[in-house]
Amino acid sequence: MNTDTRNDHPARRTRRARRTRRARRALLTGGALLAGAAAAGAGYVLTHADQPIAMADFTDLPRAMRTLERLRTTPLHTRSGWDLAQVLHHSAQSIEYSLDGFPQLKPAWFRASLGRTAFAVFSARGKMSHGLEEPIPGAPAIASGQPLDAAVDHLMSALERFERHRSALAPHFAYGALGKPEYTRAHLMHLANHWELVDAG
Repeated sequence: MNTDTRNDHPARRTRRARRTRRARRALLTGGALLAGAAAAGAGYVLTHADQPIAMADFTDLPRAMRTLERLRTTPLHTRSGWDLAQVLHHSAQSIEYSLDGFPQLKPAWFRASLGRTAFAVFSARGKMSHGLEEPIPGAPAIASGQPLDAAVDHLMSALERFERHRSALAPHFAYGALGKPEYTRAHLMHLANHWELVDAG
């Protein structure tokens, strides 16, 4: 019996060529999307100077610390999602990881493109937007119902340590390499974003 399969070769070559063309189109489309996002972010930043942080309680580190100290005498609550102690411990984690290194990083291409662009846009408008119940990748879970005073202590200690820090900081898991002024804005905007769900109710 003739087992020669040479007649199948053209069909296989055609299928391989189609798969190659589809892969190239996907790569080009993905590259175009990344380039478009980066260009849009760059355009926004070029036309918008950095605005003050949108929430007065977090425009700088001293104000942030005074806001936290007031929780010792005037406790507040979150309207939904995490309770306030969880928010404070989560914020402290973020600050500590900026000093010691994040447990998991987004891919380098993400940090150099989409992540960097997102931070630039947030910084330019003085306001961050992110999932308010999203844990830091790789960070230990934070239990609900913890004492508020201990959470305040944790966050205050992290902020004071960050303020004293003088050497290079660890790359942010999404935004990549940030200097001290950039990280300061990132931490303050992060707190302000969470504070949108905090009130006296």
